[in-house]
Amino acid sequence: MTSSTTEYLETARRVIGIEAQGLALLSDSLNGAFSAAVEAILTARGRVIVSGMGKSGHIARKIAATLASTGTPAQFVHPAEASHGDLGMVTREDVALVLSNSGETPELADLIAHTRRFAIPLIGVASRPDSTLLRQSDVALVLPQAPEACGTGVVPTTSTTMTLALGDALAVALMEHRQFTPEHFRTFHPGGKLGAKLSKVGDLMHRDMPLVPEDMPMSEVLLVISQKGFGVVGVTDAAGRLAGIITDGDLRRHMVGLLEHTAAEVMTANPRAIAPAALAEAALGLMNERKITCLFAVEDGRPVGILHIHDLLRAGVA
Repeated sequence: MTSSTTEYLETARRVIGIEAQGLALLSDSLNGAFSAAVEAILTARGRVIVSGMGKSGHIARKIAATLASTGTPAQFVHPAEASHGDLGMVTREDVALVLSNSGETPELADLIAHTRRFAIPLIGVASRPDSTLLRQSDVALVLPQAPEACGTGVVPTTSTTMTLALGDALAVALMEHRQFTPEHFRTFHPGGKLGAKLSKVGDLMHRDMPLVPEDMPMSEVLLVISQKGFGVVGVTDAAGRLAGIITDGDLRRHMVGLLEHTAAEVMTANPRAIAPAALAEAALGLMNERKITCLFAVEDGRPVGILHIHDLLRAGVA
């Protein structure tokens, strides 16, 4: 390891250490104001309008996105654009969450004035309790005094990390209060790998299923297998319940005199199945465990759909 590499690692560890200390200070500093901020957001009938300038603006965008994806309607409004017409996005039904490390960012003036004029609840986040932002706020969240990790005190590092963590804390507190579940998250995040993993079997399964009755001759069963294209067929009893399944393995085991049998005589009884409300990830786990490529989805014992491993691959689950 070269001396330069060692210096880089030392710098990285120093920066992370300083920011970690800032987060510890933030945790210790939390008080009733945090609870008041959560209550203000829960009480609002509209959205959370999150705003900030510069680096605080980037953090504000992320906080707005996190809130929106976890069940709290939120929108980022750029303070400079707000002064040129976007204040119309901020209504009396909303609550404003405004970020500024100094609390004196001039571009925030019109937005702050707008919240005061129309009695819109204002939650301010800044490091100076006596700043304009926090003095005007209905709820003041004060960031603790902590050194920036840059060493010069001018580059927003620790302060932005604390602000981001504070936003995450608000989002999770709101999420837990609303009993927000992974299924709810999928509603707001249907794309990407996470959305795929939270897909339900019912979202991916085919409802046009290969099904035959127990007494159907195997000559006809083979036609159904070929027509449906799943490589399997489900066998139902007189009540319409899934009694068994016929796979390639079953066909090979009964190769001699196959056409002389009925579906019930060839099938594997009591096949593994899954509920349509189960996560697709659970279906994948079951397929891997049993080394199978198809699963029937059943409700009250009756088949309602069929899921193939290829469906999971296409959806990005597998």
